[in-house]
Amino acid sequence: MISSGQVLQTAQSIADIQEDDGGVPWPEGHVDAWNHVECLMAMSVAGLTGNVERGYAWLERHQRDDGSWPMKLVRGEPTELGGESNHAAYVAVGVWHDLLITGELDTARERWPMVKRALDYVVDLQTPRGEIVWERDAHGRAAGYALLTGCSSIHQALRSGVLLADRLDDPQPHWELAADRLANALQNLPDAFADKSRFSMDWYYPVLGGAVRGDQGLELLDKEWDTFVVEGLGIRCVSDQPWVTGAETCELVLALDALGDRRRAERLFTDMQHLRHEDGSYWTGWQFANRKHFPHERSGYTAAAVVLAADALLGLTPGAALFRDIPSPVRQAGLTPPRPRG
Repeated sequence: MISSGQVLQTAQSIADIQEDDGGVPWPEGHVDAWNHVECLMAMSVAGLTGNVERGYAWLERHQRDDGSWPMKLVRGEPTELGGESNHAAYVAVGVWHDLLITGELDTARERWPMVKRALDYVVDLQTPRGEIVWERDAHGRAAGYALLTGCSSIHQALRSGVLLADRLDDPQPHWELAADRLANALQNLPDAFADKSRFSMDWYYPVLGGAVRGDQGLELLDKEWDTFVVEGLGIRCVSDQPWVTGAETCELVLALDALGDRRRAERLFTDMQHLRHEDGSYWTGWQFANRKHFPHERSGYTAAAVVLAADALLGLTPGAALFRDIPSPVRQAGLTPPRPRG
């Protein structure tokens, strides 16, 4: 376990890489909305209000008329124009998390139009059986398939959006219906998603995003535990490589905590601390066959996952239960598509 002071140091390592325009980049220099929002959430935990405000201003500035963000931006310029549903959705999680921490309703209201556009963009990509395809390309064409990890995260985002809508007295029942239909697909329709099962994220994300909980969630994690968990180091990013990664390990920590499995959550969080740098940042991963950091970088999104996991375990802020308190899906037969907006 790490101390609250070390958590603040890690959040500051994210602030240190934030660009002048407010974007929080990957090590190679691009910004995407999902990882950017996760970094803002970590800085919210640390009370770095100015950095967080600049980060949300960046999101508002770069959101497109359809509610999406370009897949990648470098120094504020789009370099990949497709719009990922998962990227657009996560802003709802970030704004809800920030409201839980700060209690600033007026700030949430200012960001609410951005959230509404983003989640409506996402819901428009839902198929009749419930999954949400992963992107619209640069020409506005919807993709032909969905991703399980992305849809699991979208499930949390839709639930967060509904909670935020209710708090702001602007209910959005079509989001709740979309979330229920998506949860049904995540629980019962594995063929609805492209096969990415070699990635650990596809293993634990249905739990992390709240679609699968309780005994079903514990069974799901136990099923592939030995495939992905490397004792004393963390979890593999992919099943067939000797490579553990900090962000995935911390997300599994959050999933375990959400199931009430604190023992394994705390152990894994302790195991991954070998990735901590003396300045509070974190190496992205460790190749344990070659005994080298791989890639040779320290990433803001890894630091952010550490901060969020630490908050969940230590209870540092009113947002500590963000992943634990995702509303349960409504189990309902014969769900119909979301009604058109207009």
